[in-house]
Order: sequence, then C-alpha cells, then structure tokens
Amino acid sequence: VPRMPLTCSPVSLLSLLLLLLTALEIMVGAHSLCFNFTIKSWSRPGQPWCEAQVFMNKNLFLQYDSDSNMVKPLGLLGKKVNATSTWGELTQTLGEVSRDLRMLLLDIKPQIKTSGPSTLQVEMFCQREAERCTGASWQFAINGEKCLFFDAMNMTWTVINHEASKIKATWKKDRGLEKYFRKLSVGDCDHWLREFSEQWEAMPEPTVSPVNVSDIHGSSSSLPDIWIILGAFILFVLMGIFLIIYIRWRKGEWQAGLWPLKVS
Repeated sequence: VPRMPLTCSPVSLLSLLLLLLTALEIMVGAHSLCFNFTIKSWSRPGQPWCEAQVFMNKNLFLQYDSDSNMVKPLGLLGKKVNATSTWGELTQTLGEVSRDLRMLLLDIKPQIKTSGPSTLQVEMFCQREAERCTGASWQFAINGEKCLFFDAMNMTWTVINHEASKIKATWKKDRGLEKYFRKLSVGDCDHWLREFSEQWEAMPEPTVSPVNVSDIHGSSSSLPDIWIILGAFILFVLMGIFLIIYIRWRKGEWQAGLWPLKVS
C-alpha cells in the first residue's frame, strides 16, 4: 500500500485550527445595512409617494416617508442613531435618493407595460467584514416583479426579467448613474454601516425582532451564512483529523515520520 508522507505535526495542525477559528470570528462579526424604498409614480393627496425602511443585520430600526420628510427611529438602535451627528445627514440623503428614484421611475414609465400607476421597489445593500466593505448592490423591482440587479462592487448589471432589458441598456449607458449608485452603496452606505456598527456592538443584544428582508442582492446576502456553515464544517473535519493524528502519534506511529494513508 503506498504511503504518503505527512509533513505537518500536531502542533502545526493546532495552529491551523486556531487560524480558522479567528477567520470564523471575523465572519460572524460581519454587519449589513439594507435600505428598502417603495416609490409610486402617483399617490393620493396626503399619502406619501415614497416610503423607506432601513435594516441593520436584518433588524428594522428606521422608517422614512416623503409626506413628512422625516426619519422615525425604532427600537434601541434607532434611538442611539437618532442621538448621533449622522442623523441629519441620513435624513437629507434619504430625501434626495427618494426624489432621484422617482425621477427614474417617471423616465422609464413609458417602457412599463401597465396603464395605471406604477411602483418601483429599490433595495440598496452594503456589507462590512474585517473593517472593510465586502459587498454593495442594488436590486430593482417594478410593480412587485424583480427585474434588475446592479453589483456596485464590480459595476455589473444582471437582468432578472427579460422585459427590463431595455431599461438595463438605458441605465448602463449612463455612466453617471452607475457612479451615483456606487457612491451611495460603497460610499455613503458603508460609512453609515461603520458608524451604526459601533452602536450595534455597544448594545447587550438586539432589541428589535428580526424582520424578513427579501433577498435583494442575489447570493451576496446569504454569503456570510454560507461561509460560516462551510467554515464550521471544515473546522469539525480538521478537529477530527487532528484527534486521529494525535491518538496515532501517542501510540508511536509518528516515530517513522509517516502516516499510512490509502490512496484510491
């Protein structure tokens, strides 16, 4: 039976396990910020044409509407954010983004196959891990149908509904629009997330019940969970291997510096 030399010692494997534990700790510490906008092409008097919700790690903590042009804090995190200097900047930016998104909706209204008022749902997402932005994206839905996805990290568009191909071609030609989306998600959103993360980590535990947020950013939203599960699986496998090697080493099988492994 062929033998395969094993060059790493139990100490080396232990160091590898500690390194993996550190990586898992970083992944668990990832934070995300999500802005959900609902824009109407027409609304009745006294009713807002824009409503927005803001989620921190899938927890709703801020609400905004165009009628009052005010941001409403929710829960302990919302109250903490309300007391920061970021509050005024956030309120102003939400108003500006809402108006810009409504202009986009009115511009594409002729391309929407509906005779009545139209609704544009826009969800902006950003994520931070290990003190850096690791994800930023936009997803667009028209009248409840997801149609376009924009990855602001690599500036690429994905058509979800083929009927939105013309809209995608129009927006892709507008380099200024792409840069605007990137500035908001990679720049402003990431900046707010860094500020809010400090408030989040200062709280003993989340005080707002998690709210289900639609998967607005493709696989990027579930990416941290996937890597955590995968990392945990690899960790358990390595721990099992380490345990086997340690037992064999204690029995003296390491004296020759070889570990018999069957090669298929």
